[in-house]
Amino acid sequence: MMIASTVGVRAQNTFFPTKAGMVLVYAQNEKGKTKGYSQLTIKNVEGSGNNMTITYGVQILDKDKKAPNPPFEAQCKVIVQNGVTILDMSQMFSGMQKDQTIKMEITGMPMELPGDMQPGQSLKDANMTMSIDLGFTKMNTTMTMTNGKCLAIEDVTVPGGTFKCYKITQTVSTTIMGKTVVSTTLSWYAPGIGTVKSETYNSKDQLQSSQELVEMK
Repeated sequence: MMIASTVGVRAQNTFFPTKAGMVLVYAQNEKGKTKGYSQLTIKNVEGSGNNMTITYGVQILDKDKKAPNPPFEAQCKVIVQNGVTILDMSQMFSGMQKDQTIKMEITGMPMELPGDMQPGQSLKDANMTMSIDLGFTKMNTTMTMTNGKCLAIEDVTVPGGTFKCYKITQTVSTTIMGKTVVSTTLSWYAPGIGTVKSETYNSKDQLQSSQELVEMK
């Protein structure tokens, strides 16, 4: 019975905040220094359990946690379908677009995090292609996320608290104007919270940047 109970709990895991009004603040770090912050605010949650649509806003803040003037908040959505948390990278980029005169087309396959994910489990590949038409020229950016795998379930402590997280690794290939950069990411996802910490390493296994949850309210 204990095993069945544990499986039942795992099946309900949603790797994103699920309470309207919840606010999470992340520090964006490069080479050991905080360069700025981002703030995620849950606006609305429709549905419940294994099927939800979560609407949220994202603000980019400066190193003093101040919003730009005038303030700007990108509106995005996360879908939870049959217990799978679907994270669409294209939503973030399209939501951050301020200049509506620039034509932008974004396509791709979103990242999926199964609610019953366990260590050793492989994840589906994800990708995104963004085409920007500036009028006089076009720019294409392609991002692919491959070799995704859940490595472990472990406790992680960040300034925002201590959380039981699912540690995930992925290979990220980004191509901009014909030049490709390959990196490896490590991300820690907590049920009901989402990303708690993430780290990006270059091809020489050197830490390039990181993000961590510093405040939650």
